[in-house]
Amino acid sequence: MQTRKTRILAELPTQLLTRPRAWALTGVVGVSLLGVVAAIAVPQQGPAQIATQSVTERLPAPPAVTSTSGDLPFVSELRVQSGDTAQTLFRRLRIDDPEALAFLSESHAGRQTLRQLRAGRSITAVVHGDGRLQSFSLPVGQDGERVLIERGADGRLAVRERDDDALATLVEMRSGVIRSSLFAATDAADLPDEVANKLIELFGTEIDFHADLRKGDRFNVIYEVIHDRGTPVRTGRILAAEFINQGRSHVVVLHQRADKEQYYSADGRSLGQAFLRSPLEFSRVTSSFGGRIHPILNRARDHKGVDFGAPTGTPVKATSDGVVEFAGTQRGYGNLIVLQHRGKIATAYAHLHGFARNLREGQEVSQGDIIGYVGTTGMSTGPHLHYEVRIDGEALDPMTVELPIANALEGHELQAFKRDTAPLLHRFALLNRDTQLARAD
Repeated sequence: MQTRKTRILAELPTQLLTRPRAWALTGVVGVSLLGVVAAIAVPQQGPAQIATQSVTERLPAPPAVTSTSGDLPFVSELRVQSGDTAQTLFRRLRIDDPEALAFLSESHAGRQTLRQLRAGRSITAVVHGDGRLQSFSLPVGQDGERVLIERGADGRLAVRERDDDALATLVEMRSGVIRSSLFAATDAADLPDEVANKLIELFGTEIDFHADLRKGDRFNVIYEVIHDRGTPVRTGRILAAEFINQGRSHVVVLHQRADKEQYYSADGRSLGQAFLRSPLEFSRVTSSFGGRIHPILNRARDHKGVDFGAPTGTPVKATSDGVVEFAGTQRGYGNLIVLQHRGKIATAYAHLHGFARNLREGQEVSQGDIIGYVGTTGMSTGPHLHYEVRIDGEALDPMTVELPIANALEGHELQAFKRDTAPLLHRFALLNRDTQLARAD
């Protein structure tokens, strides 16, 4: 083999003169051989040291793909405001459907449904791209039931009776961070209004949402959503929730005990008999407890409660389980409800626009039940709720008074509670870990 290679190389000059194409081929072979020689000539001193550099680059988001179909329906949800009518609701939901508006405004079923709307409740609408209404879900009563107005296969609107066999319950989880207000945070987290209101009710015994909130506070909530033939129609129970306020975690979980479901704190303390600090949701304190100049009498006078400003018609809730001791009109209080609770504790709710349907003296109410609606009756300069806490007949500051708490679970019940609620609490741990990692990034 070596002899043949020497002969071929010796003959190269003649071949290169007579065969031009061979020159290119020979050049490639020569370079290859030189490369081999060079590779053999360099002794290996150990693993090659390769310099590396970390490069971080922000990639643009892929372009959003939108449907070109103008008939694609979408789901919208909004909170009913004081004074809302069918026209204002349609306008805010961007519904352009005269037939549907006439059905709600003129039909017996539509008018009956609209009469049951209250400020603060939410409605859900499925609307086509051209503004035509497909379905309208409205809350009625006090137990979360809803009426569904739906367009059938024949194109006509009708109130459809609920079919329990077609209902499905799914579990959803949401998280939010307080940037400006709790209301803005729940909206940003796409949290349904009913869940947001229940969240405030559950943590109302631990957190004063009027004074204790701070920027950076956050919440996690796991709740049920009821779907009817694939369409969400209402929310169900909150299964567990966490609110981190000023660095301190407050947790509530739903637990079945005997024949009754109750909410407990993470350490097994029941919330069922505790007192809410505020009987309203998303309100503001307009006058505190103590001495002040009376706005009507224009003289110094003790203010025996706390005033919460809110629109007329805003639902007022019982702050704890109790019995209706009084429901009627009483001098400067206007329309007044007094509830008697355990331990010689009573609460009073004044200046009401009206009372809940069928409310009567001697009736038992549970914490969170709607008992009346904000108004401006009696000696009042505008719509608000005057709220009092009385212990053994003496009025004390509702925002600072120490109120009794419920008994905690013990023994085998506490062990069962911790075992059953561990998976839900583990979800919160994962959410908080992901939040911390996201902030670190």
